[in-house]
Amino acid sequence: MAISADLVDSSLTIQGRRKNEMTTLCEMLGIEYPIFQGAMARIATADIASAVSNAGGLGIIASGGMTADQLRAEIQKCKTMTDKPFAVNLMLMMKNCPELVDVVIEEGVKVVTTGAGTPKPFMPKFKEAGIKVIPVVASVKHAQKMEALGADAIVAEGTEAGGHVGETTTMCLVPQVVSAVNIPVLGAGGVGDGRGVVAMYAMGAQGIQVGTLFLSAEECPVPATFKQAVLDADDTATIVTGRRNGAPVRSIKNKMLAKFQELENNNASRDELEELSLGSLSKAVFEGDVENGSVMAGQITGMVRDIRPAKEIIETLFKDAEAIAASLKIAY
Repeated sequence: MAISADLVDSSLTIQGRRKNEMTTLCEMLGIEYPIFQGAMARIATADIASAVSNAGGLGIIASGGMTADQLRAEIQKCKTMTDKPFAVNLMLMMKNCPELVDVVIEEGVKVVTTGAGTPKPFMPKFKEAGIKVIPVVASVKHAQKMEALGADAIVAEGTEAGGHVGETTTMCLVPQVVSAVNIPVLGAGGVGDGRGVVAMYAMGAQGIQVGTLFLSAEECPVPATFKQAVLDADDTATIVTGRRNGAPVRSIKNKMLAKFQELENNNASRDELEELSLGSLSKAVFEGDVENGSVMAGQITGMVRDIRPAKEIIETLFKDAEAIAASLKIAY
């Protein structure tokens, strides 16, 4: 018995359509490709967001660490760089989140992704403003809660992803979330080429979210040393720190993180760990210090080998995925 490309294509296409559904993810959001650019803290500004949106995906501005004025400036800048849809990511644990929500609404942004908390307090405002709300989740339970709140779609992100992560792997998480909710699901964590795209669709996702690949985009506003660290990394280059304190983060291992891991394994106090890592993301993103800074990246770093425009990254992903789907024959 075999699963052929015809069977795969009969239920979906790589462009994000389940053929019997009234509305696809792309139609819902007004985008060409069912791909979100990950909301990389301090990195995902108007520069990369507009490039991804212009290429047909959904660019996302990461508001984490921004003031309301800074977010407004990034949104307005993005509007001058693209006339396509783009989103804002909200880290809901931030104390100024209510102000950021007001900015998003006032500036007419029509899609928000959320993380690090619940969007429940803001859902009435979002709905009244006609904003699509798409939380990023790391568990089935969280996905179900978000659907009950009125989320329009879900990003199910496995532990392979860079930055803040959960415990469950992408291959285990995505199909379970797909089975547990009735809204569209995007898969995230571990997509490095067209094979990863096809795998996400095989697990029931209608689209993907990609972060690490876009670190290598020409338009990504990080120093050359940061990009080179990603290009030089192999499949075992990343580690997760912070699990003991309940805030696990995946980054490329370096001198600072090796020391952090040593302290963590020796039950160092929270204060000791914070003293070592304070400002580490800014050191990497703004100063290009990849030894004492935090270079957040996913486990697909070993697949990232060149710097390309965001448009080429997206088109290659889906072109390769279509070719794989068209030729796919799995015997079992």
